[in-house]
Amino acid sequence: MGGKKMLGKYKDEWILVECKQVDENFEIVEGEILYHSKDKDEVYRNLLESKPKNCAIEYTGKIPENLAVML
Repeated sequence: MGGKKMLGKYKDEWILVECKQVDENFEIVEGEILYHSKDKDEVYRNLLESKPKNCAIEYTGKIPENLAVML
């Protein structure tokens, strides 16, 4: 499934994605959703349990302006 289609399928949720292909900016071009939830902690627990390779966690909603994101 393409990156933009994935983000649109699960509105305002956290998704754990197995990345099959990324572009030069490391944006997901092709991937498979392994888990999704409105609860971020559930997604991180699933990440620790499943230990997928080449994965990303994305939030599909609007990120609040007062939230800092660290990479």
